[in-house]
Amino acid sequence: MQFNLDGFRPGDPHVAPLSPVAARHEDTAPAQVDVLIVGCGPAGLTLAAQLAAFPDIHTCIVEQKDGPLQLGQADGIACRTMEMFEAFNFSERVLKEACWINEVTFWKPDEQQPQNIVRHGRVQDTEDGLSEFPHVVLNQARVHDFYLELMRQSPSQLEPHYARKLLDVAVDHAAVDFPVTVRMERTDAGHVGQVETVRARYVVGCDGARSAVRKSIGLQLVGDSANQAWGVMDVLAVTDFPDIRHKVAVQSANGGNLIVIPREGGYLFRMYVAMDKLGEDERVANRNISQDQLIAAAQRILHPYTLDVKEVPWWSVYEIGQRICDSYDDVPTAEVGTRQPRVFIAGDACHTHSPKAGQGMNFSMQDTFNLGWKLASVLRKQCDPQLLNTYTVERQSMGQALIDFDREWSKMISDRPSQGGGEGGVDPKEFQTYFERHGRFTAGMGTQYQPSTLCGPATHQHLATGFVVGTRFHSAPVVRITDAKPLHLGHVGKADGRWRLYAFAGANDAADATRGVRALCQFLQESPDSPVRKYTRPGQDIDAVFDVRAIFQPHWRELAIESMPDLLRPCKGRLGLRDYEKVFCPDIKNGPDIFDLRGIDRTQGALVVVRPDQYIAHVLPLEAHAALADFFAGFMLPNA
Repeated sequence: MQFNLDGFRPGDPHVAPLSPVAARHEDTAPAQVDVLIVGCGPAGLTLAAQLAAFPDIHTCIVEQKDGPLQLGQADGIACRTMEMFEAFNFSERVLKEACWINEVTFWKPDEQQPQNIVRHGRVQDTEDGLSEFPHVVLNQARVHDFYLELMRQSPSQLEPHYARKLLDVAVDHAAVDFPVTVRMERTDAGHVGQVETVRARYVVGCDGARSAVRKSIGLQLVGDSANQAWGVMDVLAVTDFPDIRHKVAVQSANGGNLIVIPREGGYLFRMYVAMDKLGEDERVANRNISQDQLIAAAQRILHPYTLDVKEVPWWSVYEIGQRICDSYDDVPTAEVGTRQPRVFIAGDACHTHSPKAGQGMNFSMQDTFNLGWKLASVLRKQCDPQLLNTYTVERQSMGQALIDFDREWSKMISDRPSQGGGEGGVDPKEFQTYFERHGRFTAGMGTQYQPSTLCGPATHQHLATGFVVGTRFHSAPVVRITDAKPLHLGHVGKADGRWRLYAFAGANDAADATRGVRALCQFLQESPDSPVRKYTRPGQDIDAVFDVRAIFQPHWRELAIESMPDLLRPCKGRLGLRDYEKVFCPDIKNGPDIFDLRGIDRTQGALVVVRPDQYIAHVLPLEAHAALADFFAGFMLPNA
């Protein structure tokens, strides 16, 4: 984030003044909005925080609860999610508060004394080089706090409307504007029973597994239950179990299975406890499982170690099941491409699964990080509304991949350990191997979007083998040439709706004005076919839609900022100040060269096109000007 572009302003630079075009928050829900978000869970807040960056988009978020979440159920934060938090500028705060998961240990029955458990394996939680961020654990309520603060400090100063119970959602497909009508009942003191009506251009249901928005558009979760009851507890306890501050998977012979997750603060930890199998048509509520039963089960599983529980801040019981919707919007399959989606669902509203892999909160936030920039682009008339059809296409397929993974993982984690060559059960070593093999998926790196209007073909993938089209942009260290500051290249891409064009220079590009990076900059700045010229509106900064950055191969002392093209040192803002933060070189001093780390062709270089949600849309030669123009012409709208 760059400060003081439009004049010096004292105080916290992260707190933006209210934009003159933003709608002010009132006690009553607004009558008309661009986007109505239903639900203040992780999915809803991710979307709200992203849209809050655009004060010209009138966004409203409503929640049935009376106020912000105080004690969350989700806790695991995957490496990929931490990368996303960096785009929202609060990753450092999460890292400070969270418990870092560095190692996982595996326990099984002792072969000599099966009633006891013994450690049989240790693995690193995430592989080296997978991300610059670790896997961490933090109370979901704190993640909500960071989002809410970000929303309040945005140019929109967005605040949720609490105590609103959704009554119904109706879509008038013949309406030209504000086609969705939503009715809500207030439940707060002094307003109980009052009904508010909001008309919206788009509605996004982030209202959980029992989503009223989903029901209103005729979608349903489809899947099955594994008929396995589990309990979960956050506890403060005294124990002699040696791995209590590790993530632990325990398979016992006499008490079932157990997962331990250390929590932030050094004392609290979470236990997932396998309980009894359920009957074919039995629900977990029929068992009336108590807190004391969960504690007793955990004590049996951990034998011969002791567990003296002093306090249980939160506990619950649930049954494992995997369910998913076949669509994430209100357009029937037969009408895709001919009708614009107006109502969307995200998070638990469209996919539910076990919490064992820690993907619930993480996957939900990725849903709306995918949707948010698309809604903003359409509402700001930068992109054709057909762009919104890609949300279901991209996220439903990834949701199905999660369901398939979770079904196998839940089965393994609930099954008894195999012993002595007998039939049945799961071999403890096989269990550990499965965990290691799927580490990239559980770290949030399993997403790869398929070729589409938003992801080009892999024709030129050989130019940047480490930046795979359809996967997230894998950051790497660089040095900014104007001040020799070492930083991560991926961290310059914030959640601001802009496309990133990372131009990796080939050999001798720094000196040759007729090819490579310099020729690309000339095309982008001067050609009538340039995406920068076609899609950046008069009066906007030249990098308002496309943020062009260059990475040259020589040392920063061999590069002169004054010799760079104007596009790489543009004049911006009300005062016409020059931006000096767009040119980089490898950080050779502190580690491997980014060109080596990410397989960049040193002779030809490469242009890596990155979407606003940090996923790689294309890899092209630096000279492929026409192909770059054609790619964006496929979904963007030229200036009127």
